[in-house]
Amino acid sequence: MGVKKTLLLWPALAVLVLDQMTKYWIATRFPLHETQPLISGFFNLVHVRNRGMAFGIMNRPGADWGFILLLGATLGAVALLLFWFYRLKPEDGRLAFPLSLVLGGAAGNLLDRVRLGEVIDFLDFHLGSYHWPAFNVADSAITVGRSGWPRASSFILFPRRKKFRCHVS
Repeated sequence: MGVKKTLLLWPALAVLVLDQMTKYWIATRFPLHETQPLISGFFNLVHVRNRGMAFGIMNRPGADWGFILLLGATLGAVALLLFWFYRLKPEDGRLAFPLSLVLGGAAGNLLDRVRLGEVIDFLDFHLGSYHWPAFNVADSAITVGRSGWPRASSFILFPRRKKFRCHVS
């Protein structure tokens, strides 16, 4: 990996460190299932654990096959992201930052799964009766990074072409 690609991994490392620091802070200061309202009726800090995927899918205690499947899929995703990152060409530069965010988020949740067997979630948004499942910094980075792919990849898949000018004498 060249120097430039190595520098582009810094956002992934920043996401990983911030994710683990915030999860450690929550785990050491909030008992499990504790809720602390920060903006009444809109935002709470909570301490919940999720053995499953996003939105609590496969979040069942004792579902060891699901945990093993999810751990394998996450390992595969991190490996695929690293491979993709390594294969980026200089003209694919717009994809590097979003890809780095997704890589850092995936690595943060993977580290939780390996270390704890589950992921710590703590950001809890709701509005009236509408409640979004709790999430964390890693999930946020994955979402923000993934939302940057269509725009970045459109420049890669459909680059601007030089205008063809025909001169007739």
